[in-house]
Amino acid sequence: MMKFFKKIRQKMLTESKFRKYLLYAIGEIILVVIGILIALSINNWNEKQKELAKEQLILKQLNSEYQSNLNQLDQKILMRNEALEACNNVLNHIDNPNSIKEDEFYQSLWILFRDPTFDPIKNDIVGSENLRLINNDTLVRFLSNWSSEVFQVQELELEYQKFRTEILLPCYLRLGVSRNVNNNLWKDGYTPTEALDKESKKKFTIKPTKKSLNLNKILEDVELEGIVSQVITHHQVTNIQSQTLRMRIINMLEIIEREIKK
Repeated sequence: MMKFFKKIRQKMLTESKFRKYLLYAIGEIILVVIGILIALSINNWNEKQKELAKEQLILKQLNSEYQSNLNQLDQKILMRNEALEACNNVLNHIDNPNSIKEDEFYQSLWILFRDPTFDPIKNDIVGSENLRLINNDTLVRFLSNWSSEVFQVQELELEYQKFRTEILLPCYLRLGVSRNVNNNLWKDGYTPTEALDKESKKKFTIKPTKKSLNLNKILEDVELEGIVSQVITHHQVTNIQSQTLRMRIINMLEIIEREIKK
């Protein structure tokens, strides 16, 4: 083909048809440019298709991860709601000591001692080149803010871990209720809310303490009453933050599902 064009050029030059040659040369340049542009366009289209395919894989991975995160977060919110109910039960026993139900009281004390902590799946999308493959700007913003928002919830959870270890546990030990609390937990079988195997119900024999334990005196303990009130405030605040985080996840999942269906 190149030899053919070369012969035509030479023929035009020898025949002194410079104007025609110039027009031909311009036309040839235009054809070459068009060919290059078409090749670049095809190459860009192929690259774009590859990026779109990769984006779909990332979106599907994110959909799975954040659905798991939502399930786990719901579990932690549930645990705190159960703790709030347990706090109300303990305060009700404190306010009405004559109607105390021993098993219910010990069960409530155990629920207060549980430690709900949110540990979401971590991905490497943010901070990597994969983030640029996501075309939805709102989703990119949510993903970029995710770590800092999770940290705000986890900070509150760490505060409760410290509170439980340094204040709640010493109070239980001082009041002498720990053995009875744990005996009540295991005697009929127990499956934690956060258990991986929800069907597993383990029993264990501890037996209650043989020491003299005056529940009415325990209910008069002002420190226990204050601790329970503090647990209510802490779990309420943490759940408020967790609900906000939950809405973030739901918004992300809605966007992801729409982007996957495109």
